[in-house]
Amino acid sequence: MPEKIIKVLLVDDHQVVRRGLRTFLEVQEDIEVVGEASDGAEGVARAEELRPDVVLMDIKMPGTDGIEALRRLRQLDNPAKVLIVTSFTEQRTVVPALRAGASGYVYKDVDPDALAGAIRSVHAGHVLLQPEVAGALLAQDETGNGSGRGSTLTEREREVLGLIADGRSNREIARALVLSEKTVKTHVSNILMKLDLSDRTQAALWAVRNGAAG
Repeated sequence: MPEKIIKVLLVDDHQVVRRGLRTFLEVQEDIEVVGEASDGAEGVARAEELRPDVVLMDIKMPGTDGIEALRRLRQLDNPAKVLIVTSFTEQRTVVPALRAGASGYVYKDVDPDALAGAIRSVHAGHVLLQPEVAGALLAQDETGNGSGRGSTLTEREREVLGLIADGRSNREIARALVLSEKTVKTHVSNILMKLDLSDRTQAALWAVRNGAAG
């Protein structure tokens, strides 16, 4: 048996899509589908009830869409990582979801192995961004003239920020810098506070934009 089972919640208004995703994932030894929801509001309620590790979230749904559901989860401080599963490739659709707190996205025709890999990746703390979407996020970044704030970072915080930009999880950063995970979490919190950013995705993009990436 795998050391850690990743609990997944499926949120999509099409039952056939949810069934297909469940079929993909049920053969994975380290992934368990713990529930489903047919719209964003139900998805938020189920996420609060089931406390999944990863939520697979559609964007376009009747009523509460995926972006609004993401915002509600963040307001509730729900720790689940959210992976967008979408048929929409336009930046104007995907970028707002990422800015609302998603850890990345995949398309609905994704290969089953790639989907499982994406779930494991975001669960480990990585951010999944296609280059063109990362560029769009940078172009829209309104943290503005942020390079000056970088001068408030300590040398160690800059090292941590560079590893965040490389997509490293807290555990991987701890190993690389020979620190405890608790210390890394403290550094990450300080980085976000000093740079006035809300999450690791924004931190990674800030690092790329301001030359702090590794």
